[in-house]
Amino acid sequence: MEIKISETSGVSVATLSGEIDLQTSPKLRGELLGLIANKRPLVIEMSGVSYIDSSGVASLVEAFQTARSKNLGFSLAAIGEAPLRVLKLARLDGVFVIHDTLENAIIANGGN
Repeated sequence: MEIKISETSGVSVATLSGEIDLQTSPKLRGELLGLIANKRPLVIEMSGVSYIDSSGVASLVEAFQTARSKNLGFSLAAIGEAPLRVLKLARLDGVFVIHDTLENAIIANGGN
């Protein structure tokens, strides 16, 4: 798994790629919680994610809950078919705010 961090229009963006599993999810968790500590809305771009397991999903849920408790925007963007299927099976597609594109997610979170 790779994580690329950027900022666009006051919104933190974490671009993920590769497989998110038991081995890589602690790194993901730490990165996402660190970004939330910066007190900016967070968008997670997932077009490059080929696989996510329950530990990866748990990292996303924890980041979502943390952002929500701090009244920060949090959304997922450009999710590939396989990870989206996992989120749907867990019924989290109705919990997370999911955008088709990174651009739409940034705009929805207050960016230009």
